[in-house]
Amino acid sequence: MQKTLAALAISLLLAGCAHQPPPPPSPPRIEPTATQLDAARRASLDATELASLLNKPLYQMQPRELGRYLAWQQQDQPALRQRIAALARKNIGQPYELFLLGEFPYETYDAQPLFDLSKSDCVVFVEHTYAMALSASWEEFFWMLQRIRYRDGVIGTATRNHYTEADWNVANRWLVQDVTATLGAPTQPYHQRIDRQAFLLKQFKIRRDIPVQNFDDVYVAKQDVAAVEAQLQDGDFVNVISSRGGESWASHVGLIVTSADGSRRLLHSAEPQVREETLQGFIARMAERDARQAGQNKAQLAGFKFLRLNEAPEVPPMAPQPRPGRS
Repeated sequence: MQKTLAALAISLLLAGCAHQPPPPPSPPRIEPTATQLDAARRASLDATELASLLNKPLYQMQPRELGRYLAWQQQDQPALRQRIAALARKNIGQPYELFLLGEFPYETYDAQPLFDLSKSDCVVFVEHTYAMALSASWEEFFWMLQRIRYRDGVIGTATRNHYTEADWNVANRWLVQDVTATLGAPTQPYHQRIDRQAFLLKQFKIRRDIPVQNFDDVYVAKQDVAAVEAQLQDGDFVNVISSRGGESWASHVGLIVTSADGSRRLLHSAEPQVREETLQGFIARMAERDARQAGQNKAQLAGFKFLRLNEAPEVPPMAPQPRPGRS
């Protein structure tokens, strides 16, 4: 053991002495335009504060800074789709961490916090982006986040939209509508047997009497996506469908953004950080992964579901938060 520790110490010392490449150059500083400064005036921001916010990624902001930035962005970018794309891109580089969302401090079944601006998983990234785009203050963002994340907005592990297709997509029809079957490409049917009662008991030791749900859905196979890409719009919600052993499910989510050349791109949170890539590039990257994992009984990319952002979402009211029971 002592020899092993000594060898490790030497290797670390040598690594520290080795020549390290210089850090990448800092991005050029952004200076506010006249239009942006006019929006800042309407949002009660001065030029110095706006310049600071423009040069800081969202994941480095404190809650108060985010609230101020959202107030400005509502004035600067009134179009919801473009606001979503801008917010998503301002989080590129945000570190990824799986199983990030939870209900702490409201509940302790899942001790992860109700929000964390510094990192994201795929669902948290999408929820935060939508909630920010629909809000003009920190307080509104936090309210909107819970409205999107939980059934009727009631905070709780048992009321969280755990299942993407049967929970999240259905509960948030006021925000996005499933257009997978209307894009003109052939669709592939799949079936899910959803046992929320067993899931909550196994994962969180929560006992609820919930009947099993049989849920049928469709997706566009990966080889047919190129034919429908041009119909996708900024802010549309993407469900990445994986398959294994005859079963299919949404294993990942992201957002559609449009590049300067008009191509549709997937902006999403995945190891190691939030990134933007073409849909076809994502499909090719997953094909390489699936080829490496062939014969290992691992899930493989099957296709996608696409949900269209509503033009003018009307946010339903939040249900009353019930008084917690006594155990």
